[in-house]
Amino acid sequence: MRAENNRKIILASASPRRISLLKEWGLCFEVLPSSIDEKTKLKKPSYIVKDLSYKKGVDVARKIPKALVISADTIVFLNGKIVGKPGNKKESEKIIRELNGSVHKVYSGVSIIDNLSGRSSIFYDVAFVKMRKLPEVKLKELFGKHMDKAGAYAIQDSGDDFVEKIYGDYYTVVGLPYIKLARELKKFGVVLKDTCKK
Repeated sequence: MRAENNRKIILASASPRRISLLKEWGLCFEVLPSSIDEKTKLKKPSYIVKDLSYKKGVDVARKIPKALVISADTIVFLNGKIVGKPGNKKESEKIIRELNGSVHKVYSGVSIIDNLSGRSSIFYDVAFVKMRKLPEVKLKELFGKHMDKAGAYAIQDSGDDFVEKIYGDYYTVVGLPYIKLARELKKFGVVLKDTCKK
């Protein structure tokens, strides 16, 4: 099935990682990124990713009447503080050095908003990531390499050997927790691996 009652499925994100994952999982969807200002007064990581993912979803859902909108937000949390996307190469270097040899958390929040039924689902997942202690020469290769990603690193990049081990769902770290997303989508009549027949 593509979607119930001519309902479009929309991904409210321009993230190449999320787009690639949903295609890999067999979902038929269109991309319409949210344009909200990603700010929140919340402090708890799980609340932040749920809040921002929902705001992104609402922003896009308002624009398309018959749509099921999937939106997400991901943050890295280290030593009691949020590690965001680097603004420049100097910030990237600072982040990489802080993460070097660390164990940190990655939170991914997801919202599913269905305009036809008026129902929604907001959830999150968290994974622990253990980083290798890299020598200076290896660290320098990472400076400025992943400017568009929280934590300034990309777990899915085969050229990086920064990540040593993941405790939890690998896809949570990439930006879309597969197990929880698949479970919640079923409640809206959407089954991954079955929505886009080739």
